[in-house]
Amino acid sequence: MAETILELKNIVKTFPGVKALSGIDFQLRSGEVHAICGENGAGKSTLMKVVCGVHKPDSGTMIVNGKEEKFSNPLEAYGKGVSIIFQETSLFEEMTVLDNLYLGHEMMKKIGPFSVIDYGAMKQKAEEIFKRLNTKIDLDAQVKSLGMAQKQMVEIAKALTFQANILIFDEPTASLTQREVTALFQIIENLKREGLGIVYISHRLEEIFEICDRVTVIRDGQYISTKDVKETNKDELVADMVGRKMGSYYPKANTKIGGELFRAEHYYDEGFLEDISFFVKKGEILGFSGLAGAGRTELMESICGLTGKAAGKLYLEGQEIEIHNYEEAMEHGIVYVSEDRGKYGLIVDMSVEKNISLPQLKKLKKQLDFLDIRKEKELGETYIREVGIKAPDGEFLVANLSGGNQQKVSVSRALALKPKLLLLDEPTRGVDVNAKSEIHKIISELTGQGLTIIMVSSELPELLGMCDRIYVMKDGSIAGCFDREEATQEAILSVALESKKGVGA
Repeated sequence: MAETILELKNIVKTFPGVKALSGIDFQLRSGEVHAICGENGAGKSTLMKVVCGVHKPDSGTMIVNGKEEKFSNPLEAYGKGVSIIFQETSLFEEMTVLDNLYLGHEMMKKIGPFSVIDYGAMKQKAEEIFKRLNTKIDLDAQVKSLGMAQKQMVEIAKALTFQANILIFDEPTASLTQREVTALFQIIENLKREGLGIVYISHRLEEIFEICDRVTVIRDGQYISTKDVKETNKDELVADMVGRKMGSYYPKANTKIGGELFRAEHYYDEGFLEDISFFVKKGEILGFSGLAGAGRTELMESICGLTGKAAGKLYLEGQEIEIHNYEEAMEHGIVYVSEDRGKYGLIVDMSVEKNISLPQLKKLKKQLDFLDIRKEKELGETYIREVGIKAPDGEFLVANLSGGNQQKVSVSRALALKPKLLLLDEPTRGVDVNAKSEIHKIISELTGQGLTIIMVSSELPELLGMCDRIYVMKDGSIAGCFDREEATQEAILSVALESKKGVGA
């Protein structure tokens, strides 16, 4: 059995009014990838921040490479071989790759009585590390010029400049394309062979079964189980995570699909979209797949007037319509829920009910242009109940909700507008498996009530499980279209990766 290089014993951490961690145990061996699973708010990230010195535990013991440690900050953890790579990188955008790699622990040399930074030695060492990672990155480039995958490689390389042997990945694939995910998994496999221990946090259970050796589940800040990945399955993990067995992950209702509701013809926006034509039927869930950068979000935002009018024609219920801005889209009954809740979605410092009512304040006015507080409150209470938002009341701040419940507020805000066509862009990104199931159930119920939905998702199992048809986008155009019966992960990926451009409507 491999050596244990990280051991946590009875870790307790409290915040005002909240016991975030309650007696957590965890062990990491050299040469293994050990996953940590749990719902949003279970304590996964808090536990790792304790390991890295971001938070100090109230009690408990941490043993790193055979020695008991108590880190006061992440730099101390780095110095002892522990590094965390967050979903949002901690790099300085305006600095070069090389400066980021050695910030705070620069290699020095003597010139007479003076100590100066040895850029030559740092560059040589950095080149050796990137060669080890099978990655080429310009060391003189500013970090802001890099893509998300390259920034992650810089984070990994930075950890290796400290000679870290414990790497923690927190949702590392959330913003990566499938090709970038594959490349990252190969690097993780190589680091594992070198004897590094890797902690892997992800909501994507399929990734855990692909690259991890063991998996630990925590729930509500408490340790639940540790299992060998080969000896468990998705149903067991989910039951441990949520405290009960779950039904279908994709509760697709058998709804009656009507005639054509919406059509786009020869939609074109230079640099983003190229001659796109597609249609969606009443009561249908229409999926859009494709790699990151394929143009799916750009298409949805353009249809809704968020990025200005593109060339081409739009038809709703057989009538040609013009949409120049999002207000016009809403007037036609076309409502968009963005993948970026902060950009086009929620104001987290406001209450649930105010977020839900915000797009329709004109409708909630009474005489003398005063807001009808009673109607606003009733609207909030209605959707808290119908969508199942876990908030004590409508005045609860959105910032204090979990990611899954924040997403439910985004959906409620859209539903309150009574749309004919609902565009959902990555509706379950960053939410746990239980919240995903609840959102899928809501989507299915909505189509059962006659609503038409277009869903953009990077998770193929989600599209396959929920959609009636799936369009595949590539390089700003539609490369293919699959009916539910013929759609498979292999077929969709083949088109997304290899197909030449074409029109699929």
